[in-house]
Amino acid sequence: MTNYPVGDFLIRIKNAAKAGHKDVVVDSTGLIKAVAKALKEEGIVGDVVEKAKKLTLRLTYKKKEPLLIDLKLVSKPGLRVYMSRDELQKRRRSSILILTTPLGVMSSAKALKKGVGGEVIAEVW
Repeated sequence: MTNYPVGDFLIRIKNAAKAGHKDVVVDSTGLIKAVAKALKEEGIVGDVVEKAKKLTLRLTYKKKEPLLIDLKLVSKPGLRVYMSRDELQKRRRSSILILTTPLGVMSSAKALKKGVGGEVIAEVW
């Protein structure tokens, strides 16, 4: 058992992309499913299939290169990082933030459209 399941899940995806794997199998929790759905909406993950409390994700590749270039965990169990809507608007980078908001888990672009902020789980390039 891991201390931070969402962080472990995201690092597994990063390592699989760097190693050239096509699929990642992880234990399923509600937050992990929500993060996987947000990554799928952004096109980083293709299919997400749940069977027997295991989640199987297929990574998206373009010209034999993974779309996931890099991933950095922002919030950690000892230090949570929050961003308001205004801070998200000021931020101009090519990366995508995955946030937990009062409206659920979503990307920074979707959070800006809905006008909410929240805890920043990870930054994806």
